[in-house]
Amino acid sequence: MNTFEEKRSLLLEMIAFSTVDGHLHKREYEFLEIVAKELSLDSTVFKDFFHQELPLIPIKTEFQRIQQFYRLALLMYCDGILHKKEAIAIQQIAIEMGLNPLATKRILKLMNEAPNAIIDAEVLLNVFQEQHN
Repeated sequence: MNTFEEKRSLLLEMIAFSTVDGHLHKREYEFLEIVAKELSLDSTVFKDFFHQELPLIPIKTEFQRIQQFYRLALLMYCDGILHKKEAIAIQQIAIEMGLNPLATKRILKLMNEAPNAIIDAEVLLNVFQEQHN
């Protein structure tokens, strides 16, 4: 993520996804706050994002799209409650990103089976690489 607009777009997409079930859980908000800090976005700017519309800037590289998908999946699991609307929304977002649906389903299954929903980065990338072969 290089530009402010790319960072903003990424975070706005995450904010929109976090409320797809109609509720922003405290743990989801805290997770979003961590992502904002990692993107070097100031707290005031982050809080202002909750009052902005979602202008999507396409993510250029497949690696960045995989990263964003994984962030969204972590956000989905961070409150400990998997809502049907979240599961449907994340699959639709992945398709819109151009990610392989079989790979995204496999990643979500692996995350669901993991004790804390975290999977190794190498496993994540390998699942998507397998779909290229």
